[in-house]
Amino acid sequence: MSKDSRDVPAPPWRKSRRPAQVKRQLSQELIVETGLRILDAEGFDALSMRRVAQELDTGPASLYAHVSGKEELLELIYDRVLSEVRLPEPDPARWKEQLREYAQEVHRVFREHADVARAALANIPTGESSLRAGEFTYGLLIEAGMPPAEASLAMDRLTLYLVGDAYEGSLHWARMRAAGMSGPEEYFQAFVAQIISYYQGLPRERFPHLSEHVMDLTAGDGEDRFTYGLELLLDGIEARMPKA
Repeated sequence: MSKDSRDVPAPPWRKSRRPAQVKRQLSQELIVETGLRILDAEGFDALSMRRVAQELDTGPASLYAHVSGKEELLELIYDRVLSEVRLPEPDPARWKEQLREYAQEVHRVFREHADVARAALANIPTGESSLRAGEFTYGLLIEAGMPPAEASLAMDRLTLYLVGDAYEGSLHWARMRAAGMSGPEEYFQAFVAQIISYYQGLPRERFPHLSEHVMDLTAGDGEDRFTYGLELLLDGIEARMPKA
């Protein structure tokens, strides 16, 4: 093409060309971040290797050079989420307070990534962030005086409580999305109202306590219930901690 022809303007009726999209180079980190974004926005069931590839404007086969499949992707996403957990310097003299702070911190992070708890169930900690959290809790209990075998059980039950609470929350989020509700407040008001209506209609001669005390049964929000359960666990661990 001559220089003169390049100077000639394009006719006004010709459609302008779209600028070429510069693709980001695929990496495991990019795939994990994209998967987490899908998980947060669309929920656990929407996440797949194909969906991640679609978001990255590539084919699913290109992802397998970085992630072996959906199972590994979920493990990596879970570990990525755990990297947001802030851990203090362990202080065995304050083990109960620090375990409380740790549990509240994990609860906060899970709340921000509601569906990730479904990836956490039955997950063996192998990632850097998972191992870091395990080392903190297990080491804190051992250094506070608990035998390693019992500290293992305590850590396992505490972790299961945190994941189980978050998993229940993720199921409610899925129902809220399916119902097309505007937010959790609207959803839980409707959910609790149904429980109250049903329990109040139970035969009182057969279910006297459930029908009479339904308002107490449904009192307190999710945060109140989480805090109560956490204190039960911490008190139980404290009761089993060897006395100085």
